[in-house]
Amino acid sequence: MKASKIKTIDITAREWFDKINGNSYFSAEIIINYSLENSIVINLPFQYGYGDHYKDVTFQEIKKELNCFKKYTSYWKAYQDHNIIARYVKYENCKKAELKTA
Repeated sequence: MKASKIKTIDITAREWFDKINGNSYFSAEIIINYSLENSIVINLPFQYGYGDHYKDVTFQEIKKELNCFKKYTSYWKAYQDHNIIARYVKYENCKKAELKTA
């Protein structure tokens, strides 16, 4: 998909903190062009990361899956240059099982 065809990017992430080892993990669902005819859903599996790291990882996945934004290294610049509305929701303190089903 060409970057000019992308209108919105909605990212829903879930984060789990492993208290025993002191590590954070997340999984995410990316919806490109939510509720439009050409919408695409990309699921990111359970993986290490904390804070806003999921935003960088989801951008890399979008670049790979849609084969666009090749010249960009930052998601915010790519979205700004192409007038893309990006919405983020992150649920913290989730159970480990919730990340594997997201």
